[in-house]
Amino acid sequence: MADLPTTIPALVAAAAAVHGDAEAVVDGDRRVTFMELLGLSKVAAQVCIDHGVELGDRVGIWAPNSLDWVVAALGVLAAGGALVPLNTRFKAEEASYILDRSHATMTFVSPPFLDNDYPAMVGDRKNVVVLDAGLWSGEPTPDVDRRIAAVAAGDTGDLIFTSGTTGRPKGVVTTQQQTIRVFDTWSEIVGLRAGDRYLVVNPFFHTFGYKAGIIACLLRGATIVPQPVFDVPAVLDLIERERITVLPGPPTLYQSILDSPDRAARDISTLRLVVTGAAVVPVVLIERMRDELSIETILTAYGLTESTGTVTMCRRGDDPVTIATTSGRAIPDTEVRIVDREGNEAATGESGEVVVRGYNVMQGYFEDPAATAETIDTDGWLHTGDIGVMDEAGNVRITDRLKDMYVVGGFNAYPAEVEQILSRHPGIAECAVVGVPDERLGEVGLAFVVARPGATVDPSEVVAWCRDNMANYKAPRNVHIVDALPRNASGKVLKFELRQSALAGGAA
Repeated sequence: MADLPTTIPALVAAAAAVHGDAEAVVDGDRRVTFMELLGLSKVAAQVCIDHGVELGDRVGIWAPNSLDWVVAALGVLAAGGALVPLNTRFKAEEASYILDRSHATMTFVSPPFLDNDYPAMVGDRKNVVVLDAGLWSGEPTPDVDRRIAAVAAGDTGDLIFTSGTTGRPKGVVTTQQQTIRVFDTWSEIVGLRAGDRYLVVNPFFHTFGYKAGIIACLLRGATIVPQPVFDVPAVLDLIERERITVLPGPPTLYQSILDSPDRAARDISTLRLVVTGAAVVPVVLIERMRDELSIETILTAYGLTESTGTVTMCRRGDDPVTIATTSGRAIPDTEVRIVDREGNEAATGESGEVVVRGYNVMQGYFEDPAATAETIDTDGWLHTGDIGVMDEAGNVRITDRLKDMYVVGGFNAYPAEVEQILSRHPGIAECAVVGVPDERLGEVGLAFVVARPGATVDPSEVVAWCRDNMANYKAPRNVHIVDALPRNASGKVLKFELRQSALAGGAA
């Protein structure tokens, strides 16, 4: 769009004006055009207003990916509220913490889904509305248009709580204009275009699903095809039936597709664009996607909730090695640096903490000035807590989390580096490495390994293989074979759970 809207309600209206009768959302048998989506969002805004939502109020959404999630979210924003998405894996106490902490005045919840009875778990909280297609059958009043007109670019668009891998989740505040600007850039860089069919497996309650999914599709006129639960046969079926062209996701998504016995029988040739990140991306995975799936564009990117989801991105003109081994360079009009423990800029090729400054940096943590000050310094640099290396072209390679590094006999060991090498073992599909206490060396590596389908992996053989393929101090001393790695919604492995399991003497 030539003139970029500054609010999300204005974006919905602009998308309807430009793309009209094109499909905006396809959810099973429900197919909605961009013009129809605009109308539904206004009905949803009326539902919010009828439940007392005022400008600036926070509204929770606790539901799996669906058309109703999209409509409810856009309705909240049209009513001048701020979205508070809740992780569908939460239980009652976790959800209550987020809703209480954000002072949510209203909550949309899904009907019972899989093993989760969301209405029952939310209890007797006020203004709880169960999502249902019939909910959007009303008519908006003039109050809705007046409310939309009152929404401003600098208003809080969402309050997304961090994954809580290091403690209680904190609410990240970003504005409507930040989200639009960042994901207009994201869409331009990846090459998303009108008419694309975008399968959104990433959960809407996470930045990758909501902003790189819903918002990006509205910006470019692409069709949103939401999937509530990742299931390989269902993904392959949707790609074939809906002629899916775009499928972003964490590395484990593509690993599962590549290893599926059903893949050869499916026509997935329409896939042209994948964007991955959120975890270590094994080089061998990029190679397999190119060689076995013939995907035209594979890009890697890096970001975090506190950076409105995006810090660096590869570009379509980058060579395969850059795309496979780095997360690209800073998005336009932002700055990225690598700094040492004293905050001094590290030399090219030297590792340090990744810091970012620019329009993508959050407004702060909700009602937590102390935590905000710890994360954003007085010069405006957001300290990510991630360790990276920058090359001469500005491309950043994320090597690990600052807190995940462990020291083996005086040598710094970075799990991500060890995992990259381990991923080349012919019998290993996925792996995660953590540091555990050792009397002699202080700490040593422990690898949790998921075998490839049909492969038998022997722990002692993997240990021996590691010693043949990496420096001795890097090689894990022990290997646990597991069925799956614990992950959060964005696909990041929950290393703290693995550490707890290791310290308890278990095998996760």
